[in-house]
Amino acid sequence: MSSKIRVITGLGTALVVGVMAICGLFGRPAAARAAVPTTAPEFAGITHWINSPPLTMQGLRGKVVLIDFWAYSCINCLRTFPHVTRWYEKYKDDGLVIVGVHSPEFEFGKHLDNVKRAVKRFDIHYPVAMDSHMATWRAWNNRFWPAEYLVDRQGKVVLHHFGEGHYLEMENAIRKQLGLPPTQHTETDLPNLAGIGSPEMYFGLAREQYMANDDSPSQTPHMYQAPESLPLNRFALQGLWKMTPQYAELVNDHGEIRLHFKAGKLHMVASSDKPVTLTITVDGKRQPPVTVHASRLYTLYDSDDYRDHIITIEIPHAGLRAFTFTFG
Repeated sequence: MSSKIRVITGLGTALVVGVMAICGLFGRPAAARAAVPTTAPEFAGITHWINSPPLTMQGLRGKVVLIDFWAYSCINCLRTFPHVTRWYEKYKDDGLVIVGVHSPEFEFGKHLDNVKRAVKRFDIHYPVAMDSHMATWRAWNNRFWPAEYLVDRQGKVVLHHFGEGHYLEMENAIRKQLGLPPTQHTETDLPNLAGIGSPEMYFGLAREQYMANDDSPSQTPHMYQAPESLPLNRFALQGLWKMTPQYAELVNDHGEIRLHFKAGKLHMVASSDKPVTLTITVDGKRQPPVTVHASRLYTLYDSDDYRDHIITIEIPHAGLRAFTFTFG
């Protein structure tokens, strides 16, 4: 997994800032910048449309269009929703069309009911295209969640933005395309990411690199013993687990996950066929329990303390699938 970055580019300029603001980075920003299309490609391979009949970019000519690539399990995408939904409500009557292209990071993101629940949970009213086979993602040469592409009335891409932040710049670009004067509205609720000292950590074999167990990850059920101490930014499994390319699954009852991290907030993308309530201890202090069932992101620890922390997650029953840790 590459280091996380923020990239914002448009009209021939680019800014790269070293912060953890992007989910699922594939490739270097220079390569991604060079690959951005100048004319908006058509939607391709869309399996379902939510909140709208099927749309085409050709049919949207004459409109200002914001294409927002997202995945409902991506914490960075979740933090952009208040801004994107505000733009939609504020400018839809002025000619702005927003299309959220849901390109899933994990297999569960291909399921219509899961995405519908996410659209309802995050109060999204603009059209959402389910790009379950990543065909539209590939057509746009996209490599990031979230990624926003602003398209003018002639179908030209005039600004693109990868990751969180720079909301005022994007809003004023939207206003310019709509023929409105710039705004000086400032964002006062932006999360402080400067204190985060841990990268996104995947459990699946395809991208795992932070596991601290002595035994190598195995696709067959294996009994893991967590080490007595963990270096910073390492996690360990305890109990009988099996690994798949996308997740680690607890096979028997009574398993644990331990993690040494540096952040104020800890999230885990997880699922379980039957509800399972996790017992969570951070730095020796019991936290509120978290019940995992549906495939989505769960908040395990929520604080303003950005020092190092040790978390122990006790899992009473088999069946938990852990996909990734993310931080805030």
